[in-house]
Amino acid sequence: MSLIEISHLSFAYDGSYDLVFDDVSFQIDTDWKLGLTGRNGRGKTTLLRLLMGQYPYRGSIRASMRFGYFPREPAHRDWLAQDALEELEPGLERWRLLREMARLELEEDVLYRPFDSLSHGEQTKLQLALLFLQEDGCFPLIDEPTDHLDAHGRAVVSRYLSAKRGFLLVSHDRAFLDGCVDHMLAIERSDIRVMRGNFSTWWEERQRQDAFELAENDKLKREIARLRQSARERAAWSDAAERRKTGIDRTKVDNVKGYRPLQGAKSKKQMARAKAIETRREAAAEEKEKLLKNIEAQDPLKLSQSAYHSRRLLTLRELTVDYGAGPVFAPVSLELCQGERLALLGRNGSGKSSILKLICGEELPYTGTLERGSGLQISYVPQDAGDLRGSLSAYARASQVDESLFKAILDKLGFQKTQFEKDMAAFSAGQKKKVLIARSLCERAHLHVWDEPMNYIDVISRMQIEELIGAYQPTLLFVEHDRAFCQRVATQTLELRRPDRNEK
Repeated sequence: MSLIEISHLSFAYDGSYDLVFDDVSFQIDTDWKLGLTGRNGRGKTTLLRLLMGQYPYRGSIRASMRFGYFPREPAHRDWLAQDALEELEPGLERWRLLREMARLELEEDVLYRPFDSLSHGEQTKLQLALLFLQEDGCFPLIDEPTDHLDAHGRAVVSRYLSAKRGFLLVSHDRAFLDGCVDHMLAIERSDIRVMRGNFSTWWEERQRQDAFELAENDKLKREIARLRQSARERAAWSDAAERRKTGIDRTKVDNVKGYRPLQGAKSKKQMARAKAIETRREAAAEEKEKLLKNIEAQDPLKLSQSAYHSRRLLTLRELTVDYGAGPVFAPVSLELCQGERLALLGRNGSGKSSILKLICGEELPYTGTLERGSGLQISYVPQDAGDLRGSLSAYARASQVDESLFKAILDKLGFQKTQFEKDMAAFSAGQKKKVLIARSLCERAHLHVWDEPMNYIDVISRMQIEELIGAYQPTLLFVEHDRAFCQRVATQTLELRRPDRNEK
């Protein structure tokens, strides 16, 4: 067992006055299978890179081992996969690599294909195998491995990681985390928390803590209001007593022996009580300020989908895409009607994105029948958000959406005010995906078509989007490998299969 000790860590990127971490301290055990979660932009990837020594920082990070990092791309992506891996880890023992590949359900023939020609899922699995083949004493840091894996691939990788001894894993997939971690590290609004258990255990504890703090906050609000009212009443009495003492009621009291000294003593006593009440009120206010610092805003989102003039929006009959090497998937037939939410399922490469692009009007070669309703307006969220550049305001204008509504949605999805003035090129992958989601929610459409919308999106935002869909019941066609999201959102599913599998 070894410890990684982080003490009084503070960090901000060059040229920025916004601290990513401000005097945080915690320690972790390298035997833990540790899941790392937190809102997009909170510094999850930054923390991994600080551990790797890539940035200067204030404070201390003490560790007795070196770190391994995923993803770790080879410089020569056009080399055969086995040569690319040898470049990353010279002297790699082949039998050990084949053993890890088998555990990840990778066939040996991928080693004889150029690394760049492999699917994203195959590249992910190969890099994970390499990560755990590094010499003993290397602690793996794994940054969002699931975002290019289909549902089956996620299950395989989760099972693979659950058999390993210790690692630090960033992921937003709840089912994936539940399957492979035994501790959670949460980057919250004001601090960092470490606790034993998987994601579900952490989330239950988080909800209990939030409920306790909200209840305490309400109690303190009432106490502060009561103390303020009492202070006002006593201050008013003291003012009246002071006026009487100084002679305002002199005609009535001149002949009463000792009246003014008595009033003075009472006034002094009441003023002391008022001061004590004020002190208690300030103490209660300070206690209240300690609460709610880590409660994440989960304000409900809104969606105003346009009503379509017909119940049926879309019809496919025996449709398949064919780029010239044969059908990508076995022919499919479906009808999509208002209020339905259809999840397209299938392994990586089964044609899910192709069918979405075809429905959205992209010119792709296909056979079969595609019927889109007359005048059907579609809002499309693509998989890739990497090309976003420029300001949010310019993007809103170019997308012809209401800028105020667009930014209000981003605010509810956890964007900080300082983000609104930055170039989108500097956003994290999750923040860029939120930009696409927010734009789509602003668009007037009859049908929303989303391609892996939850890639890189933090758990809190996923839950907000699930609640939005549950509340407004929009018509939605989507591809998503987050099992929990699909179970909560989809009213029906359709799995695309490759023709050779269908024939078997």
